Amino acid sequence: MTIRTQIKVVREGLRQGSYISEAAVSQGILLPILHELGWPIFNTSVVTPEFTVEARRVDYALCHPANRPSVFVEVKKVGLSDGADKQLFEYAFHLGVPMAILTDGEEWSFYLPGEQGRYDERRVYKLNLLERDVDEAVSRLERYLSYTAVCSGDALKSARSDYQNVARDREIKAVLPKAWSTLLEEQDSLLVELLSDKVEDLCGYKPDLELCSRFLLAMAGKASPTTKVPEITNYPRESNRKAKERKATATRNKYSFKFKQKTYSASSARDVMTQLLQLLADEDDTFLERFASRKHGKKRRYIARVREDLYPGRPDLADEHSVEVVPGWWLGTNYSRSNIQQIIDLALEVAHPNLRSKIEANVL
Repeated sequence: MTIRTQIKVVREGLRQGSYISEAAVSQGILLPILHELGWPIFNTSVVTPEFTVEARRVDYALCHPANRPSVFVEVKKVGLSDGADKQLFEYAFHLGVPMAILTDGEEWSFYLPGEQGRYDERRVYKLNLLERDVDEAVSRLERYLSYTAVCSGDALKSARSDYQNVARDREIKAVLPKAWSTLLEEQDSLLVELLSDKVEDLCGYKPDLELCSRFLLAMAGKASPTTKVPEITNYPRESNRKAKERKATATRNKYSFKFKQKTYSASSARDVMTQLLQLLADEDDTFLERFASRKHGKKRRYIARVREDLYPGRPDLADEHSVEVVPGWWLGTNYSRSNIQQIIDLALEVAHPNLRSKIEANVL
């Protein structure tokens, strides 16, 4: 198998949520990729697991010469690598290891711990195996992590050259407008909710998330700002129960979806999402675990075993906008239709292909 083929295998596994633990990321992603990059993964004097640094351990030390680390690799569960760079830097600083890599299998961050600046400023490159194309992934992994490049010193030279390249700053400046436009188009749930909360702070009325969603689309140029939206009656500070009853009455039987040749009716987009996840969980008892292993929103989890994990720092939302889809699994529901469709699409990616082809669900 080539490195290109291995990356394709990993990408498919990530989409299906197959890597549900740190051990799975190590055994199913890191070690196979290292093998294809030429590392003798069964030689523990070269690829050393749980390398001891005083009383602590780094997940892997890639050594050249034998038993002398050239690269430290810290592995985390998919989606949980944030904040782990500090620990990795401490390991690398202590022994003067020139390069460090933090990965959750999907995202790979390459660092030069000895350079100046904050932790994130010493990151040479961040590779996302699902967002970057295969050619880019192959190029970067071979450039920074191939066995021959590390042994010859070329990997470190390349990393330092890339770090010092001022073109990076120019590229960032050029991409900023596109990033803002993409942020508006993708409508991360946090952005929609922040807008809704700010409107309520300023005028005392909390707008529906759909209205906020359409406003953001207009700002992104995907809809006309002057396009009339259906008139929405806002009630100042009305109870959540009354609001839910009003919305349920207005939208009852408006939505439907197909699952294995059967049509299901739903009262709302949220109801479509909830029913669909329940059906998928009934069909496959590993589905929710695999779905939870995928990367979700910027800060939030779409599903979680603990309700409060759905909305970190917002227990009020956890109480009001969550539902237990099956015993022991909670689903967040405070999303616009656009966000709900993203969640549905992600769920279909995780579902087994033979089942995925028998599902039709679109709430837009």
